[in-house]
Amino acid sequence: MRYPIASAGPIVVKVGSSSLTGVDGIDEVAIRRIVDQVSDAWESGRGVVLVTSGAVAAGLPALGLTTRPRDVAGLQVAAAVGQGRLMARYIQLFSERGIVAGQVLLTRAVFGDREQYLNARQALERMIARRIVPIVNENDTVGIEELRFGDNDRLAALVSHLTSGAVLVLLTDTDGLLTADPRRSEDAALVSAVRHTDEILDRLAAGGAGPLGSGGIATKVAAARIAAWSGIPTVVTSASDPTALRRVLDGEDIGTWVGPQDTRLPARKLWIAFGQPAEGSITIDDGAVRAIIAQGRSLLPVGVKQVDGEFGAGAAVEVKGPDAALVAKGVTRLGASELRRAAGLKTTEAGGLAIHRDDLVVLAG
Repeated sequence: MRYPIASAGPIVVKVGSSSLTGVDGIDEVAIRRIVDQVSDAWESGRGVVLVTSGAVAAGLPALGLTTRPRDVAGLQVAAAVGQGRLMARYIQLFSERGIVAGQVLLTRAVFGDREQYLNARQALERMIARRIVPIVNENDTVGIEELRFGDNDRLAALVSHLTSGAVLVLLTDTDGLLTADPRRSEDAALVSAVRHTDEILDRLAAGGAGPLGSGGIATKVAAARIAAWSGIPTVVTSASDPTALRRVLDGEDIGTWVGPQDTRLPARKLWIAFGQPAEGSITIDDGAVRAIIAQGRSLLPVGVKQVDGEFGAGAAVEVKGPDAALVAKGVTRLGASELRRAAGLKTTEAGGLAIHRDDLVVLAG
């Protein structure tokens, strides 16, 4: 199922806090290992975007703390102190290799606003074109939800489709996705290669955080599936292997390969599906599910059974079937209150469509 990495597009590499920091803050050996691998890739002609966690952990020693704060304000302060220290170390180490690095701080709002989204893409593309390594992190100092964004896994996947990446590489604390937690089971085995639709990923994601740091297996699976819909393969492999990135680019059988969709969603639908946070959900009947999936039709008010959340027209919402399974995501033409009044009515009686097919992304199957 593996195939050579495309020559076009940057490599998006994500490293988590647990692979980069320790009780004393930034792990010097670990950060040098990451910088050396990224530098080697750039020197070989491959552009790399580095998505890094670690700001909170890097700030703890300066604050006299040995454990992460539990309150939001405490996390924000630690991130404010640590982000500068983390970037300073990255910039110095890349400079030693003759490479310029630049900081890019993103939030969910960037992916929810079309203009900000396009501006971010333009900035990243320009940095890569000028041989500047973009070092991406969430802006944890001003964010609340962003601190629970999935240990930057989902952010890295969004960045991979934002930049039309060639491959998403998730560096973590294990050799890849394992069938069980190796700390608890001697039978834990590496999953070598899977399709993004394989049920084994659902079972792994449902198993909890496991040994993969605070993000856990679930966020790795979610990130791989986001990248898959972008037509981008994902490799989950060990951050402790100093040759991991080279081996991925050489096409070696390393870590867990998650294969992508055969066809890539159009850019606008990718943005709808993964760039905009859902503001609510719509439950539809079986007939509407069939019409959307099998026939590619718009969502009509007559098929709407339930509306959850408060949102206006133009909001992104999840569309679920009667069994609560995710069917699609789309941009509504009616607000929540209008949809509740229109549920079960014909389109002419309701005053319009619920979601037009051009604004609807099927995610089932």
